[in-house]
Amino acid sequence: MLKITALDVFFGSQKVLDGVSLSLDSGVMAGLIGRNGAGKTTLLRSVMGLVPAGAGEIHFDHHDFLQSPSHARAALGIGYMPEDRKLVPEFTAEENVLLPAWSTGMDGTAERLTWIYGLIPEVEAFRQRRANQLSGGQQKMVALARALLCGERLLLLDEPFEGVAPALAQRLAQIISKLRNEGMTVLIADSNEQHIRDLIDLSFVIERGSVRAA
Repeated sequence: MLKITALDVFFGSQKVLDGVSLSLDSGVMAGLIGRNGAGKTTLLRSVMGLVPAGAGEIHFDHHDFLQSPSHARAALGIGYMPEDRKLVPEFTAEENVLLPAWSTGMDGTAERLTWIYGLIPEVEAFRQRRANQLSGGQQKMVALARALLCGERLLLLDEPFEGVAPALAQRLAQIISKLRNEGMTVLIADSNEQHIRDLIDLSFVIERGSVRAA
């Protein structure tokens, strides 16, 4: 489903990703493991078109991402949960969740939202509260719900457990584990494989911008 080949990314003259290659089959849950600064976030942002590639290829299904605009990713069924959540502070939790639908004009939004609230009832409980009134953990749940709204086929989760209390981290892990039954393809970036060991089918290790299978 997702295939990255010999991907290079530069920030100025510094090479941040160096010949990265990996592939994910449909329905696989995988980990991208590396220390802070290893290139995890840059790789996910590259897939989403948020940072330009210097060389290489990124293909999703039959789509060449380096030849298509970044805003087309969500419409293809890809959801992205950034490490820093990136919620609109003045919007309610539900408005933040619905942002991908507003930007893509996707069909079936009401049904998808009902499914998400069934999966994460906590978000439904505070759906009318503004994002800037939520705790960091609650904001993580909203960011995951937003990624799920459009991420019907592929989810990219960047450090979903970072900075949250152990009880909430366990709850997030329960939610993510249920996605396996939905047949989703999931790539989880984390600095500690122990957080996601029971969730994933395989893992990739990223060190200094290079990736190897683990």
